[in-house]
Amino acid sequence: MTADTTAPEATTAPARRRLSRQLVSYTLIGGSGVALDLLVFLLLHNMAGMNEQFANAISTTLGIANNFVLNARFTFERRDRLVVRFLRFYAVGLTGIAFTNLLFLAFTDGLGIDANLIKAASLPLVLALQFVLNRKWSFA
Repeated sequence: MTADTTAPEATTAPARRRLSRQLVSYTLIGGSGVALDLLVFLLLHNMAGMNEQFANAISTTLGIANNFVLNARFTFERRDRLVVRFLRFYAVGLTGIAFTNLLFLAFTDGLGIDANLIKAASLPLVLALQFVLNRKWSFA
């Protein structure tokens, strides 16, 4: 009796390549959303004097909308049920807003650390959390 050791590798290698491609695409698209998010945040908070939490909500919303359109088209290649998917994607995006706002409360309001640094530091953490949630829920 011989064991078939090639079957698991044959089925997992394409899945790993697809996951890697999605992660790279998601990260690149996320970069465009991050750039838009940061630019709008800096304009609203630093130039217009808007409260950092309101500026964060607006800037993140614009980044979420940008990322949804691009991820639906290029990363997850899903064009069905767009309204439902957008609502899920936005709900996942709200977790990023809430998480960042908690960081603002703790580090900006609580410890006096510049809001721009907190915003920038939160982005990689939010990106990782949202990739998992969007892959498993929004675009499943």
